[in-house]
Amino acid sequence: MADVLVYRAEGAAVLAGGGDLYGFTVTEWQLPATYPPFAALLFVPAAWVPLGVLKAVFLFGNIGLVVVLVRLSCRFVGLRVTWAAVCAVAAFALWLEPVFQTVLFGQINLALACLILWDLTRPPGASYKGLALGIATGIKLTPAVFIVYLFLAGRRREAAHAVAGFVGTVAVGALVLPYASGEFWTRRLYETGRVGKAWIVDNQSLQGLVARVLHEAEPGLLWAVPAAAVGVAGLYAARAARTPARGVVLAALTALLVSPISWSHHWVWCVPLIAVVWAEGWRRRTAWALAALFTARTMWLLPHEGDLDLHLAWWQQPLASPYPLAGVALLGCAVAGPTATRSLHRGAALPTLPPKAADCPSR
Repeated sequence: MADVLVYRAEGAAVLAGGGDLYGFTVTEWQLPATYPPFAALLFVPAAWVPLGVLKAVFLFGNIGLVVVLVRLSCRFVGLRVTWAAVCAVAAFALWLEPVFQTVLFGQINLALACLILWDLTRPPGASYKGLALGIATGIKLTPAVFIVYLFLAGRRREAAHAVAGFVGTVAVGALVLPYASGEFWTRRLYETGRVGKAWIVDNQSLQGLVARVLHEAEPGLLWAVPAAAVGVAGLYAARAARTPARGVVLAALTALLVSPISWSHHWVWCVPLIAVVWAEGWRRRTAWALAALFTARTMWLLPHEGDLDLHLAWWQQPLASPYPLAGVALLGCAVAGPTATRSLHRGAALPTLPPKAADCPSR
């Protein structure tokens, strides 16, 4: 639970005045604080309880959040299931690699996914719908892609609430931690190297894939240009999606792909993804293939000590980047639309991605 130790140190830094919020490192991996100052304010209670109690809270809390995420995902796609079925699916979902890693590290990915999905599954016109999304963005910036999606989808009121929520978190952080806020928004935000090495197999973003394929630690424009193209295509597909659930999942895939670093445990959105694939007319075998892909842990079977991630053979590359390859394939199918689906129904083959993640949805 290395991340629990970081959160606890952030809370302690706030109690000490916040001046050293982005100056400390903890654990043998020398992990620093990387979230906005508002997140550190939420971690203050973590500094008040014994470490053993805190780890237990994160362990059982995350297990409970898996149940909540499964329930929200089913509600989002219109699946009527009993609580017994939800708990049974959640027991399986715990073994999905992103979910398991989140529990193992004591991460907050499940909490943020539940907060966002809860907000977006509220009835149209619900009071301040979108505000919770804005708060989630103030905790960890990547949910900002969902705000862009809401604007493009014409859901301007929800997007405005989300922007207001985000601005509110920035204001609270600046008011309580002015020095740390100035340091984060003018300097630390742009130091992506603080988060970690982009080329290691832990990073399942498009940049990680490109860096490993090119054997280049900093791919620069060779990553930025494809990432921009994927971002535009992904948001287009999300806006044009047939259902809101599909649009949200495509927006989540877009965020995970274009983010400079998306650790494997950030992909907890695989839970609502599989629910959408299962419920919305995509081939059922695609749902099973995705479940297998997110359970297989192929990236951890490869040599990845030191800089070995940068020297993988060509045949190891699909095993090192299963999530971005699947994400690009799914976005490609969504953009291609009915044409790709008809080709599949006629038996035409798309490029094979392990394990058969390229089965496409009908629009």
